[in-house]
Amino acid sequence: MIPGAPLPVPATAAPPATAIAAEEFARRRRQLMQMAGADAVLLLAAAPERMRNADAAWPYRQDSDFQYLAGFPEPDAVLALLPGRRHGEVVLFCRERDPLHERWHGESIGSERAVSVYGMDDAFPIEDIDDILPGMIEGRARVYCHFGHEPEFDARLLGWMRRLRQLRGGGVVPKEFVALGHLLHDLRLYKSRAELRLMRASAAIAVEAHLAALRLAVPGRHEYEVEAELLRVMRGRGAVPAFAPTVAAGANACVMHYQKNRAPLRAGELLLIDAGAEVDCYASDISRTFPVGGRYSREQRALYEVVLAAQQAAIDEVRPGRPFSAPHAAAVRVLAEGLCALGLLKGDAEAAIAQESYKRFFPAKTGHWLGLDVHDVGDYRVGGESRLLEPDMVLTVEPGLYVAPDDRSVAERWRGIGIRIEDDVAVTRDGHEVLTAGMPKEAEAIEALLAAR
Repeated sequence: MIPGAPLPVPATAAPPATAIAAEEFARRRRQLMQMAGADAVLLLAAAPERMRNADAAWPYRQDSDFQYLAGFPEPDAVLALLPGRRHGEVVLFCRERDPLHERWHGESIGSERAVSVYGMDDAFPIEDIDDILPGMIEGRARVYCHFGHEPEFDARLLGWMRRLRQLRGGGVVPKEFVALGHLLHDLRLYKSRAELRLMRASAAIAVEAHLAALRLAVPGRHEYEVEAELLRVMRGRGAVPAFAPTVAAGANACVMHYQKNRAPLRAGELLLIDAGAEVDCYASDISRTFPVGGRYSREQRALYEVVLAAQQAAIDEVRPGRPFSAPHAAAVRVLAEGLCALGLLKGDAEAAIAQESYKRFFPAKTGHWLGLDVHDVGDYRVGGESRLLEPDMVLTVEPGLYVAPDDRSVAERWRGIGIRIEDDVAVTRDGHEVLTAGMPKEAEAIEALLAAR
């Protein structure tokens, strides 16, 4: 096939994503209010519009917590959860519909549809929040919020507190501010069936994008051309990139968060791609490393096989009851054994692990939570111990080896090789599900795909 020609849709292509039902959002809100208690109020602001430069805004993306609780896609909104309120516990302040604004920016949802479509108990214009919300807060003992995230919202919240204190006779002002994330982020850690469907759809689109990029990435191309192919496929499938893709050729792959994506692709070098799609705000995250010229060199193949074995050992540890740290420990052991066997580390694996000398080549962790955020919320440690994995948690598994181009402690033939292999893995009742299994990673399979370009 001509390099860069459109690919046929693979069997793993994502079906249309199923949106999360309004009842699921309502269930999440009820669960959160029950955890907070009847004497609390929970306040959450939508993400503001952010300017790129002058009057040009960045593409809007809703705050993940706000999305989780409301599914409401607009800025200039505040969600108030008021457990036990007689006239409705779920109140949204949002933009009202305005013909002049809509002529320039498109149709708004408005307060009526916030109730009829998005399931709010009540909704008011955002312009009226200063007059209405303080009265709703009065008498509550605690305010749950993300204090410190958005200075503008923090200032408004403090203003409402001052207004309550200034009421004739003195309003009953909440005495305690509590971090909302303490309750909310634990809920987000466990994915529902609908969320897992979206994450499978996101993963399938990311697989398709990586396959397309692999087919295009031939000597003479540039990193930015590969990035463009990734984005073409994602946008063509109705998704957006979950993060700025890393497309790192040669020694650029040794930079952990490489972002320039400007260098040419050369025969004999590897190309590391770290990219994921986002569907309805749910992310995927895949990394693959392959030879631009079509075949791994002896040294590249040797390191690649070590990383692949480490990843498989780590994935095997993803099952209920195992600590989150177990996949990392398994990967580190395999990496240390491989580095010692190849002579990049002196001594044995036990010493390399005890002395942490392996960190010269693998300074990262082996994974992170995945969901509405690429590095999703949720504690990694509970009570001072590594958190135990449970069904419906989703994490990445991404060991790697990175031999710096100026590392004179190793032979020149090893220098400048960077390899990472990453998949998205859901914990199931009896083990795990690799959501990104459609993207090949065995060296022979990758070389066969490259030979068919």
